[in-house]
Amino acid sequence: MSVVLEFGSLDGAMLDLLRSVGTDDPAGLLPAREQMALSLGWHIVLASFGVAWPAMIAVAHWRGTYRDDEVALRLARRWAKVSAVLFAIGAVSGTVLSFEMGLLWPGLMGPFGDVLGLPFAFEGLSFFVEAIFLGLYLYGWGRIPPKRHLLMLVPMAVAGIVGTYCVVAVNAWMNMPVGFRIEGGEVVDVEPWAVLFNSGAVLQFAHMWVAAYMVAGFVVAAVYAVGMLRGRVDRHHRLGFALPFAFASVAAMVQPFIGHVLGLRIAETQPAKLAAFELAIETESPSPLRLGGVLVDGEVRYALDIPRLGSLIARNSFSEPVQGLETIAPADRPPVNITHLAFQSMVGIGTLLAALAVAYWFARWRGRDPLGSRWGLRAAVLAGPLAVVALEAGWIATEVGRQPWVVYGHLRTADAAGDNPQLWVLLAATTVVYGALTTGAVVVLRSMARRWRTGDEELPSPYGPETSIADGGRDRKAT
Repeated sequence: MSVVLEFGSLDGAMLDLLRSVGTDDPAGLLPAREQMALSLGWHIVLASFGVAWPAMIAVAHWRGTYRDDEVALRLARRWAKVSAVLFAIGAVSGTVLSFEMGLLWPGLMGPFGDVLGLPFAFEGLSFFVEAIFLGLYLYGWGRIPPKRHLLMLVPMAVAGIVGTYCVVAVNAWMNMPVGFRIEGGEVVDVEPWAVLFNSGAVLQFAHMWVAAYMVAGFVVAAVYAVGMLRGRVDRHHRLGFALPFAFASVAAMVQPFIGHVLGLRIAETQPAKLAAFELAIETESPSPLRLGGVLVDGEVRYALDIPRLGSLIARNSFSEPVQGLETIAPADRPPVNITHLAFQSMVGIGTLLAALAVAYWFARWRGRDPLGSRWGLRAAVLAGPLAVVALEAGWIATEVGRQPWVVYGHLRTADAAGDNPQLWVLLAATTVVYGALTTGAVVVLRSMARRWRTGDEELPSPYGPETSIADGGRDRKAT
């Protein structure tokens, strides 16, 4: 399961305000935007679990196998079953996305198909590898020797990393296109490996990869925090909280540094996006850090300016200016307000989550129990949805900030869309499908949780022989 691309979507009913659709735009542009907003905003959360959760399962399984920890082994087995449900749903949404790319954006996939083919092919192979080893891991309980069984998680995790890199490399290429020439209106001299290893891919991959650990870690920890708030304060819940929260804590504290290094490139590669991030209407030297604020009738309102800090954060200097929007042609400016607010929401929530992680581990270091406080548990519960909001906000900032371009400087979003107004029907059908998938996932996961709470560990599997394994894989006798 991989992370995904966006094409300036998630603008919805604010489209007129954002000036994303003009009177001369093709009829398929607006439904294509909304379709991608729905599909990608929904899929990216599932993708985060596919990327990050195998590593957490591996730690729990390792602890159970090598430290003879029954609770950890039971967690690994339960988490694997939940990940299988999420993986299956993600496979459906991923299949939908594979059709949408060509159907919604013929102007992109037509001329640039040869450019994008290699990374998408590797992503597909990674998906199949992940699916194969997930099946081996799930049905290997009680059938594969414990230490060998643990190794099934390694290719799962590696495949998630490779698939993530491939798709993020495509997105990085859309922001910084390389590996081709346009001659006579045709894309020629394609270098697929240059696309796969473009200069922005590694940092953007690191940013997304770490974000996936934040989402998966904080969301899983939040589930166990809810259980403890309801009185289930046992070792199962405490360990179920501590393992994913540890992953999320490291990710939350590392992410600001990765984001800062990644952001330093934007001044040179996408100055219009940086101007929107910073709400820089005019070039100022030094530039202030502008907290909050919106652009109304060409003027910045309701903002708090901190002198010089904008130059320091955006340019690593106390004097270097942030290029203002007045230097950018109006037709090349992104939707400013949504880009700015999404960026600040991502940074603000990320900072809050990092502070929560620091506070938790500082309390542990001082010998206190953060989970003994209901306020601490409530904060941990809130961290789960906040991490999801930060993830969505980050992708909105990145992709809406690239507008009006799909391939920056070469292909505009309006030119990539088709002229088919019937795409609204597809959007309605996709909404129904995703609604049904969401409902089904909630029903299945809640049913699994209820049965586990009653001690029913051996949930039925549709394939494979029955086993009498009650201790997570040590007793290898089959029924």
